[in-house]
Amino acid sequence: MVMQDGHRTSPHLRVTAAGGAAALLVVALTGCGSGGAASSAVSAVKSAASGAVSQGAAALQSQASAALASASAAAASAVAKVKDGVDAKSQVKVGATSTAADGKTSVEVTATNPDSSSHDYTVTVNFRGSDGNLLDTTVLNIDGVAAGGSGKGTAHSNRELQGTITAEVGTALRH
Repeated sequence: MVMQDGHRTSPHLRVTAAGGAAALLVVALTGCGSGGAASSAVSAVKSAASGAVSQGAAALQSQASAALASASAAAASAVAKVKDGVDAKSQVKVGATSTAADGKTSVEVTATNPDSSSHDYTVTVNFRGSDGNLLDTTVLNIDGVAAGGSGKGTAHSNRELQGTITAEVGTALRH
């Protein structure tokens, strides 16, 4: 949303502002007396504030779902472009996740090449919340992993993720 002065506000900020205004109105009306009209007004404001918060949460959930669908489609497309790839999921490991300076979740990925020649790896990394739900997915290429050696890369989530996040290898192709 763009305000008239040209500044942008996020849906979260709008919901917070609506909730704050409703809370102030509740306090003001509560102090007006104990009559039935004031009590009804307080109930109406509480209901409206609850509805605004619910709508904001639904909008944020919808945005997160759209972002996940987009990231999943991009990852599937990148993996589909790999020609003559061999399943190498057992050769790829992820470390512990951390939050980068930009707020995105990152994880170090290691590919170990057991073959007798150098190979590239294309890996999808899934980021999951503490409830096990898939929150984001991304693709990482680790190029030129030497025969009998290992190569490393860092996968980054496409957006900021909240809570305790774990990472797992989704698909790994050696090519």
